[in-house]
Order: sequence, then C-alpha cells, then structure tokens
Amino acid sequence: MTLGYDVERDNKDRWAKIAAHVGMSASALFDAMVENIELDQRGYPVWLPAKPAIDGELPIDSV
Repeated sequence: MTLGYDVERDNKDRWAKIAAHVGMSASALFDAMVENIELDQRGYPVWLPAKPAIDGELPIDSV
C-alpha cells in the first residue's frame, strides 16, 4: 500500500540511507518499525514526551 504522507525531504533521505545501511527497503524498514515500536500502557510511544493525563485519569502505575 502506498502511503500519502508528506514528510520533510531530509527525513525521507535519511530514512532511505538508514534502510540501505541495514539492507532493507525503506518500506520494509517502516513496516518493521511499526510492528516493533515500544508503547507505554496507554499506547503512546515511549520515546515521545509524556502525554498529559486524560481528564479524570489518575497517574498511577498499573504494575
């Protein structure tokens, strides 16, 4: 499937270089990233800045 995302040219070029370096196509690398991205207990990528709590949600660890 073709994605219809607009991205920065520098980021597209960097992604292609990373993919080539690891011996994958850019699309295969994207699929692998999506399939393996680490999410927190709310489904938010762990490498993004903390997402504010939803109104009424308490910041209590579930573990």
